[in-house]
Order: sequence, then structure tokens, then C-alpha cells
Amino acid sequence: MCGMTGLWQRHGGARDTLLEQAQAMSARLTHRGPDDSGVWCDEAAGIALAQRRLSILDLSPAGHQPMRSTDGRYVIVFNGEIYNHLELRERLHAERTAPVWRGHSDTETLLAGFVAWGVERTLQASVGMFAFALWDRQQRALTLARDRMGEKPLYYGWQGDTLLFGSELKALKAHPAFQAEIDRGALALLLRHDCIPAPHAIYRDVFKLRPGHLLRIPADAPREAQPVAYWRYNDAVSAGLGEPLVATDAAATDALETQLGASVGAQMLSDVPLGAFLSGGIDSSTIVALMQARSDRPIKTFTIGFTETGYDEAAHAMAVARHLGTEHTELYVHPADALAVIPRLPAIFCEPFGDSSQIPTFLISQLTRRQVTVALSGDGGDELFGGYNRYLAARTTWEKVQRLPPLARRAAAGALRVVTPTAWDKLFDRIKPVLPKRWHLATPGDKAQKLADVLTLPSGQAFFVNLASGWQDPASVVIGAQEPSTLLTDPAAWPGTGSLVEWMMAMDAQTYLPDDILVKVDRAAMANSLETRVPMLDHRVVELAWRVPLQQKIRDGQGKWLLRQVLYRHVPRKLVERPKMGFGIPLDGWLRGPLRDWAETLLDENRLRQEGYFQPAPIRQKWKEHLSGRRNWQHQLWTVLMFQAWLEENRRTSA
Repeated sequence: MCGMTGLWQRHGGARDTLLEQAQAMSARLTHRGPDDSGVWCDEAAGIALAQRRLSILDLSPAGHQPMRSTDGRYVIVFNGEIYNHLELRERLHAERTAPVWRGHSDTETLLAGFVAWGVERTLQASVGMFAFALWDRQQRALTLARDRMGEKPLYYGWQGDTLLFGSELKALKAHPAFQAEIDRGALALLLRHDCIPAPHAIYRDVFKLRPGHLLRIPADAPREAQPVAYWRYNDAVSAGLGEPLVATDAAATDALETQLGASVGAQMLSDVPLGAFLSGGIDSSTIVALMQARSDRPIKTFTIGFTETGYDEAAHAMAVARHLGTEHTELYVHPADALAVIPRLPAIFCEPFGDSSQIPTFLISQLTRRQVTVALSGDGGDELFGGYNRYLAARTTWEKVQRLPPLARRAAAGALRVVTPTAWDKLFDRIKPVLPKRWHLATPGDKAQKLADVLTLPSGQAFFVNLASGWQDPASVVIGAQEPSTLLTDPAAWPGTGSLVEWMMAMDAQTYLPDDILVKVDRAAMANSLETRVPMLDHRVVELAWRVPLQQKIRDGQGKWLLRQVLYRHVPRKLVERPKMGFGIPLDGWLRGPLRDWAETLLDENRLRQEGYFQPAPIRQKWKEHLSGRRNWQHQLWTVLMFQAWLEENRRTSA
């Protein structure tokens, strides 16, 4: 796990200047790699590569980067882990193409694969999470590549005649050629998604390489180069649905436990202390259970708890940890601890990011790093095995909505909106004792308002876009913005699936998962110099998940059915069965309380008008409604606040 960066000047450059610029860019990534640093350049080609290293495998100088292949053709800076690199070494030996190894790092293995098999074939044979920049000295070409599911980040863009690239925007901004012009279309995307989806970035002429893609840039036509996919999620979907797993429930559970267990075992490989996040939910509990089953000593597990009712899962995590016999650490966080993180967020997230669970993610990473350098997480289970409540809603709410005539839909929507969310919450609280368990909803008032919106939608796809959108019409809020195309708005790029639920799952795995969840985990963890690994995103687990029929994922009104069966083999059902909770904070109340003055300053009408990015009226209206308690606009307001705080931080650091 590292931070990598570099630059390529088309017409060459002075060696000292190239090295100085690359070192300045690398210095911005020290948090990603505090253990070692390196820089390399070819002044005739105008290329410079730099790396910051968090040492995980091969702690010796043999793992130092930038690293050359043994034949001298390739030079690489690499961020990530190749979990099957020892198997790749065995294949190279069997084919008699292995070099004389200098050490046992996966970076050296990758380079040997490039020499023997070429870049694309090596990537297709590799299992891991990564982003890298590879300079081919023979063909004078630069290749940028990113892992299949998008666990590791990679930004790039031309600034004049200079190509800049790196793990975070911080590195690109350190170069004197960087033009920090905000892309208003990307800002509109931020308001819709709470994040900026790839390939877009907050600055003009800067892009994120999409997951599963590589970009080969030749010296003779560099600006004509376009990313190409070496692995496509939609292909995994099609292949899985085309050859479904026909198996009994027990056999399907065996297959999942075997494949997921193999992924967990491979990702436990480390030369430094290793542990796991544990919330006590299905996903993290399954990962920890499989880890403990493969360890002869107690696994280190970590959780944080909150004193606010409805936000604390620490007791559940402790119960799972006791049953499994892990070495468990928990920390109860007071509101002041969480609030203290907020001023740091604009620096941690190099472009504005609006998912408020960034705060507890940072805190759990901070706690975990005190004892270990690597932590496994349970991310990905919801997207692969049908865990989000919106999938259940698609099978119930949307199917029922479709049967209603348009006039009845509009009337029902109007009736739902007459009652305020607060009033709905109070009503549900009173009648909760007589309601079926499936109706024990968190924030029923907000769900009633969302249902009102759903009643007027024209299609299942529109239903999903509505659920995935914070601001429903962000281009009307961002001045001068034209919202660019994304996977959500490009039907030609949609997966072909047999049901709305499966389509939603496939879309989430290609949008929400890499652009929000994995960004959040990477930045929050790396700000603490902690490597995170996600066993469920091994592409072989992904491909198996798509072979599992939907009825073995969602059954009897419950998501992640098959994943639960694996967990029940290790943990009693009573310890993990409870309503799904997000990894959140009581943001709605904080905005009305301890964060009110801070938010008011950033949302000041005159300030918004002078800065010229937002129309003040719709933002001020939502702020007023939120303060009154009439509506809960925490998510929409938080995204605006995160942009405003990020803008203020960037102005301060640029002054």
C-alpha cells in the first residue's frame, strides 16, 4: 500500500527540475506511505515517477520503488497488493521465464509478469487491488492501470504539455503547471451522488481512471490515447446469469464459504500486524469469522460506539467478538470527538465528498492504526448479495406502485406530503408495538417523503436514480452547470439483467461502491497510514456471486440470505439478526445543534452569491426547513457544506 505519482513532459526536461517536481508531488502523499520514498526520471523522455511506501510485504530494500524490471525495460510505481503473486511466481518458474528474484515483493512479481506475458495478460492473471504507472523504456509509452473493482484510486490529466498522474489530487496540484479550475458539471454530479463518479473529477481536464481499465499513452500520439477495459463488470453479470449456479442451499453455501474463505486467507498475507473492522453486522462478522477460522491466534478486531441511541453497534460487535474469541478493542466516541474530525475532512478528501459516514470511518481507522497496519473490511456484501433496503423496496414498493393508475399515484403522493416527517416519526413510534417487525423503520418520516417521490416516477430505472440522488435537479442549483453523462444516464453502458433488483445491484457495484464506499474507506484509512483490504471484492467472489440465483440472495423479505448462511456456521443467528443499520452519525441533530453556527457561516446567502457556484435560494430553503424540523435535509445540506469547506480549505492552502 503506497502513494504513487509522476509527470510526463512531452518535450523532455532538465533532470534536476523533473526530480524536484516529482518529489514535491510525492511529498503530498506522505500519509499514504510514511516508511520510504523514491523517485526516478528519464530526462530525455521527460518522465518522472515517485512513490511513498507503506511497507506491507518485503520490508527490505528489495521492495523499494520506483522499481525496474530485471531486463531494464520497465520502471513502475505501484500502489496496492497482488494477493496471488506467489502463484504467479510459480507459473513463471514452470514456464522458465522467471528472473533471478531480488526479494519477495509483489511489485517485483508484477514486473516479471509484464516481461514474460505483457501488461494486459498479467493483469488478467492477477488477483488484487492496485493502481500503477508503468514506463516502457523500449517503446517510450506510459501505462496507467487500476484494479477491477476500483479499490485503489488513480487521477490523471494533461495540464498544457505535461501529463500529471497520482493516487490523489493533492499530488497533481503540487505541480506548477496545474490549473485548479473547478468543473461545474462535476459539482452538479457531487450534489446528485454525494461524490463525483469516475471518470469525472472536481477540476477541469482531470479524470479518474475507471475500475478495470488501463490507459496506454504512446509518445507519438499521447493525447489520442483512451482508456480500455481489461475486465468488465457487466461481463461478469452476463456470464453469471447465463450460467447460474444450480445447487441446493447447502451446496451453494459450501461454494460461497470456500471461495470467500480463500479470498480472506489470501488477504491475510502480511509482514506487518493485521486486524479487521468489526461492526457486528453480517458482512464484517462473516469476514472476521473466516479470518479467525484460518488463524491459530486471536484476530485483532476493532469497533467504535456512539452514545446516541440508534447509532451504536458496539455491543453487537462485542458479542460477536466474544463468541469468535478475537482480541477486541472498542472505543466509545463522544460527539466532541466526531465533531473534531470535521475541520480535517477537506484535507483528507482531496476533492469534495459528501458521505457523512466518512467521520466514523476515519475514527475507526484511527483506532485500528494504533495496533495494526492492515485491516480487512466487509464492504461489498450489500451490492453482491442484495443487502440494501432499496432492493427490497424494488420488489415490494415499486411493484405495487406500477399497478396504480397515474391519478391515484399523484393523490397518494399528495397525501403523504401533507404530513410532516416529524409527525410521521411520532406516529410510527406510538404504533410500533403493534406493527410487524418488518415495519420497524428507521426515520419513517423521511421514507414517507421518498415514497411520495417514487409514486410519480415513470420506470424502475427512474426509481433507482431517484433513490441514488441527493439533489434531484442539481444543475438547477449549480450556476452554469451542465450535468455530464455517467453510467446512470447512459443506457448503452447498462448491464443486461433479468430483473430490476439485479440491475440495481449491478449499477450500485459500478457506481456507489467504487465512487463512494471505496473512496471513503481509502481516504479515511490512508489519512491514518492504514491499509484496508476488501475480501468480498476478489473478482472470483464477484463472479460467483453473479452465478448465485436471486432467490438465494433475497428470501422471505431478507437480503444477503446466502451470506447469512455462511455466517450462521460460525456465529449464532441471535447475535447478528437485527434491523440493518448504516455506519452513520446523528447528523440531522448536529446541524440543528453544535454544527449550526459553522453551517450557517458556510451557507450564508451573501457568501453563496459572491462565490458564484450555487443558487442561494434552494439551499437556503432547505436549510430553513431543516432547522424548523419540518424536513430532514441532512444529506443534501452536508454535500453543499463539504464543498464549501473544501473550497475554503483550498483557498487557504493556495494563498
